[in-house]
Amino acid sequence: MKKQTRGQSRTTKRLDIRTVAESAGVSVATVSRVINNVTSVAPELNARVWEAIRTLGYVPNTQARALVSGRSRLLGVIISDITNPFFPELIQGFEDKAVELGYETLIGSTNYDLHRMELCVQRMLQRKVDGVAVMTFGIEEPLLDRLASQGIPMVFVDLAPQKKNISTIPIDYDTGISAAVRHLVELGHRSIAFIAGPKHLHSAKSRLRAFRSAIQAVGLSIPSSFVYFGDHTMEGGTRGMEHLLQQADRPTAVMCSNDMSAIGAMHAISRAGLSIPTDISLIGFDDIRLASFILPPLTTVRMSGRDIAEVAVKALVEKDTKIGMVATDLVVRNSTAAPKN
Repeated sequence: MKKQTRGQSRTTKRLDIRTVAESAGVSVATVSRVINNVTSVAPELNARVWEAIRTLGYVPNTQARALVSGRSRLLGVIISDITNPFFPELIQGFEDKAVELGYETLIGSTNYDLHRMELCVQRMLQRKVDGVAVMTFGIEEPLLDRLASQGIPMVFVDLAPQKKNISTIPIDYDTGISAAVRHLVELGHRSIAFIAGPKHLHSAKSRLRAFRSAIQAVGLSIPSSFVYFGDHTMEGGTRGMEHLLQQADRPTAVMCSNDMSAIGAMHAISRAGLSIPTDISLIGFDDIRLASFILPPLTTVRMSGRDIAEVAVKALVEKDTKIGMVATDLVVRNSTAAPKN
């Protein structure tokens, strides 16, 4: 008897689409249609094929499916900064919705760098994605044109070029930020500063615009020194708060353009020997999961990354151009209180 060599399989039968067809008692063509989500397959046959796939442990070859169907069933998502907890939360929501609809996800992080952005776009083109969600800002027009020229649908947050197959997810910054300013005013604050994001980011500009509008609506004004342009990082938030603490008339409350800036601001306040909210009230924006666990828990404006992600996937898959505005709302925790004096 010939001894089986090491590493040799005990079975010579290859597990492929034909094996699935035999097990389900259907044609190979039927299995192919089921795997590619063709709706013309009868429900009974569809159920039999998927049962055979589960029983056999068969894993469909997605590349082969793409060749047959002409579609990769792959969605790209481009984000700004993978180290910002808001974006992993957004990606999780994006991937959950994509999987639910039978798609895989290809992720690219630019770190606000043009060269990395170009590499992201190149990867999307090489993998022949069915659509791209651009969850960052400042992407150059020529890079967009490379995607648009291939007829690849794209969806943007806030602001998008007026091109075919491109849609926009609008964010209602005004409601949440206005509620935050009113909350501070109702507590008795009249000296309110703002740590903004980068000047070139549309989302950061929108948040600053909403803040200034809310300040004006409550009858207040702020000196130019009370607006610090940061970079949406903890380090930028620290520098912003250090700048504000050096002002002759120190603000009693500070709002930040995102939660990462607010966390950095907390460190500057602590190093100055001050406390939150006794000496300074602090409000963030985004409501990342970490916001409720830091001490004190951060009052912030909630903008759901999961909501944005689900809307983005739907826009790409269903070619839905009627996109509703994503809401923002104030979440009050322990980082805000009445001023001491």
